[in-house]
Amino acid sequence: MKNFRPKHFIPFCFYLLFAVQQAKCQSQSTTDTLTIAEFNWTVVVPEDFEPVNQQDWNKVLQKGMDLLEDTYDEEIENQSVTLFIFKKGKFNTFEANWQPYDVEVDGDYMQTYADVNRVVYQAFEDQLKGTMLDSLTTTQNVSGLQFNRFDVSLDFPNGIKLRTSSFSRLFDKKELTLNITYIDEKIGQTILNAFLNSKFEE
Repeated sequence: MKNFRPKHFIPFCFYLLFAVQQAKCQSQSTTDTLTIAEFNWTVVVPEDFEPVNQQDWNKVLQKGMDLLEDTYDEEIENQSVTLFIFKKGKFNTFEANWQPYDVEVDGDYMQTYADVNRVVYQAFEDQLKGTMLDSLTTTQNVSGLQFNRFDVSLDFPNGIKLRTSSFSRLFDKKELTLNITYIDEKIGQTILNAFLNSKFEE
């Protein structure tokens, strides 16, 4: 695909491709206020969300990378740095990561963003046979900053309706991505509100 660079394949799609196989983790319920210094970002994690074990998450990422490399016959370089991952139940998650992006090296950011979204959607179509899919690309204002937003709905043959929202923005040479996955609409709105009410300082 023109201008598509596999190393910028967002880690979120790896989770979605293996959502029904999500690893169990042992942790305590928590309410946290997180401050991410490199983005001057403060976000309150919703009550009763549990932190996901990084080791379990790494296994999910590796499985996704292996599958996508087999699908597209290209090496995928995962440069993402996980900031946090929280979940409530099996399918309601709140995850943030960043990865390097230099327009002088990697090309036009918005073109790459659009290409990645197309490849993500195509991967879902190829790997999730029988699942009804739909997507929407928009923008979202958060704390005075404009984020690119990519929503995907997945209606599985077994009746599970999975919804995802991914928010991305370039901060100098770092792309910040916030991902929300849910099957419970009320929980999904709670996660979304947590992000929309988060603060980015100058």
